[in-house]
This record gives sequence, C-alpha cells and structure tokens, in this order.
Amino acid sequence: MRHFVRDDALFLRGRFRAASTGINGGLSDVTTVLNQTVPHDFKDDPRRHLDLLTARYGLSRKCFGLLTAVDMRHLCVLQYDFVTVFVTAGVTNPTGAPASPHTINIIVYSREGLCDAALLETIITATGAKAQALHNLGYEFPGTTTDAVAVACERDAAQAHTYAGTLTEVGRRVHAAVLHGLPEALARQQGKVRRDGPSFFIYSRYGGEHWVEWQKEGCPYYPCHFPGQRCDYCYCPHYPCADEDLGEWIESSSGGRVWACTGCTLLHVPEIADYVKRNPEAALAELKRLRKRL
Repeated sequence: MRHFVRDDALFLRGRFRAASTGINGGLSDVTTVLNQTVPHDFKDDPRRHLDLLTARYGLSRKCFGLLTAVDMRHLCVLQYDFVTVFVTAGVTNPTGAPASPHTINIIVYSREGLCDAALLETIITATGAKAQALHNLGYEFPGTTTDAVAVACERDAAQAHTYAGTLTEVGRRVHAAVLHGLPEALARQQGKVRRDGPSFFIYSRYGGEHWVEWQKEGCPYYPCHFPGQRCDYCYCPHYPCADEDLGEWIESSSGGRVWACTGCTLLHVPEIADYVKRNPEAALAELKRLRKRL
C-alpha cells in the first residue's frame, strides 16, 4: 500500500480487497481508496464527481471514494502494527453556527488479510470507536449525517483474519486508533491544535504502551543519518516496503515481526525527497535508480 496527499485528496493505492459505505460503496477488489476535500457548498452528484476525479488522475474506476469539507492538512494517520487508520473529522459548522452534524471519514488499512465478513465487522468496530470517542468528548450524537467508513486489506496477503471485533488482533488495534485519532483530528479541524500538514501517530511500546506523534520540528535526533539530510519523510509512505536492500524483518520484543529500516537513508536524500514530492506515486525501484544516478 502507498498513501499520499496530492492536491486536496488522500490516496491509498495498491491491490486491495475492500468494503466501503461511501461513493460506489460495497464489497469489491479496488486499486484506490481516496478521501477528497470538497467545498462546503458542494452540490455535485457524488458518483459523477468521483468519475471525473479518477479520470483526472488517470486512475482505474475500481475505486472507493469518500468526500469531506475538512482540509487534508487536518488529516490524522495512525499506525498500530499492521493496521493504519486515516481520520478526517468535523462536527461543527465552519460558519460558527451552533453545533450541528458535519462529516467524519475513517479509512482503515490492514497489511494482513481480512475475509469479507471481517472487512464488514471492521466497519462496525470503527463506528463503535467513533461513537465512544464523541461521547468521551461530550457530544450528544454518535456520528454525523454524512459519515463514511472504508476498510481495505492486501488482496494477496497470506494471512486472512476471520473476525474483527474489539477482542480480536485486528479489532483492538482499529478501536484504539480511532479512539485516539478522532479527538486529534477534531482538535486540528477546530484550530485547537495547529499543524501545517497531516499528523502522524505511531503506537509505541517503548517505555510503556502509548501513542507518539511524530514531528520533525525540534527532533532531538536530527541529523540521525548525515548532515544536511531531509526529514520530510521520516514517517515513510512506503513502510513497510519489505525491500531487503533497505531494511529487514526483525523479531519484536512484544511478539511477532516488525520491519526495521533504521539504516535506510533513501528518502532523506534531498534530491529524492524533492522528487517524491513532485511524483508521490514513484515506485521504490524508481527512487533507487535515481539515487544511483546522483
């Protein structure tokens, strides 16, 4: 899976088995899941809008789409082992009117496979966590009138989970990510927390289990590789790339295996970081060839 924000949309690209409650929703094999920011007065036909968007970017129509009035700089991305959750959220009218339903969009990605029933159960798990998060924040509604959830997993994954309730390995990760991510996303959309771009959170077990927001500003480890390195992609959009030229699978202290790429400097090379910004869909092989030419 590759994910990136381009113009006013979040793109997830890959070979997915997915379920969605959004535009063209249902159960399907898709190559793209996206969440696009649209104007507050958006009145176009959503299906036609998605068709035009996929044509604009040269994408297959095997696509699930979500729409929101929330700016993508307020996007929160949360990685919990093999699960990554993307949240944009708004529950108040941007005109400053009294609180009224707005839009909460959630995309869940699993590197490990999910059977169709588990894909659908993940939607339930994410929706339950959303309702709990809103309740914890003091809101009296469990969601808004235009919320949507999309869930995608690797189509060719060797392992396929059968269930995704909150007691399962998948479900507890999804529940925890949404429970943490939704308040963070709302805080950004409401201006309580200010960031120039999307926020990235990693579930860490170092020093006790907790969420960590990665921020390059004021990083105590800079430069961790070489003087003059770029840190635009310290949270690597290719992770885990499984490219053994760049990293390796290691045993985790908490069990299982994790991808270790602490020695990888590819996206820290200034010329490559700039290239990826201009060409967010560039494949790793393309970037490795570019590095050889530098």
